[in-house]
Amino acid sequence: MISKFEETRLQSLFKAFAGKRIAVIGDVMLDKYYWGVVSRISPEAPVPVVEVGEETSHLGGAANVAHNIKTLNATPLIFGVVGNDLSGKELRDLYRQLGIDEHGICVDNNRPTTVKTRVIAHNQHVVRVDHEVRSDIAHETQGMLLGALQNVITSLDGIILEDYNKGVLVQPFLQNVIALAHKHDIPVMVDPKFRNFFEYKGVTVFKPNRKEMEDALGVKYTSDKQLEQGAEELRKRLSCENVLITLGAKGMLLCDKDGIGRVATQARNVADVSGAGDTVIATLTVSYASGATIREAAVIANYAAGLVCEEVGIVPIQSDALYKKIADDLFDPKPSEERI
Repeated sequence: MISKFEETRLQSLFKAFAGKRIAVIGDVMLDKYYWGVVSRISPEAPVPVVEVGEETSHLGGAANVAHNIKTLNATPLIFGVVGNDLSGKELRDLYRQLGIDEHGICVDNNRPTTVKTRVIAHNQHVVRVDHEVRSDIAHETQGMLLGALQNVITSLDGIILEDYNKGVLVQPFLQNVIALAHKHDIPVMVDPKFRNFFEYKGVTVFKPNRKEMEDALGVKYTSDKQLEQGAEELRKRLSCENVLITLGAKGMLLCDKDGIGRVATQARNVADVSGAGDTVIATLTVSYASGATIREAAVIANYAAGLVCEEVGIVPIQSDALYKKIADDLFDPKPSEERI
């Protein structure tokens, strides 16, 4: 089990979040929600009829990672691709409303903005509809993104590569990003998917979930010992500093230079796991960039995941709520009312 830390240490880390500049590079999306109720079954087919009462739009994918960084009081810079369409305009409007730097967003006339539309009734997902193109972005677009990153690279405290297999994080672009980060001694955190799983060599943290790891390695782990051995194998294969595996209800497993550490789950009443992985990578990176050890950052990120899983829909972590939850759990007597 990963050890806890002192109250003064936690206060110091949370205060250091402010001003940290984190680049988020990857597949940005627009998440749309239709909220309603079901009172009957359709006469046309055996499916529920959802009477919609509200429609909302939110940042999704890499954009949601940036939103989490923003609500942790750090500064996100988003790099990705949108289409020349109404959804792309809506996504960029959301960036502006939330104060998220969008100078790294490229508009591609040949592909649509990725949109995930969820229908929710009585706090339950009914269906999800995706509009997307997964083909690789053009070399010209890769060059535009890399150039935008080069313009701000010396101001960054961390880089997140957020891969949803929608075509942004492709070769040679992702390798160029990692090389640029190494040149400037900037930590790189990766939230991978299957397609490019073994391309992220030499990064600071590689964060798959258990299923992604099993699918990529072609192994079904039947014991904790096997899982730990798999994490160690993955760390060696990628020549990365740390592997952090998210395990859902079983928390997280961290493989670093000191061996294996485990973090127990913190969710109390799980309502929706959507976006929890985005929250983990955002919180982990902001914490690490603020001076946390990788084990301290994993503990803080795990608490953040537990909190957002208690909400329906994709919601970002709030810095004050996260600090209060950790402090309430770890410290006795209760922490002071000073706001961080």
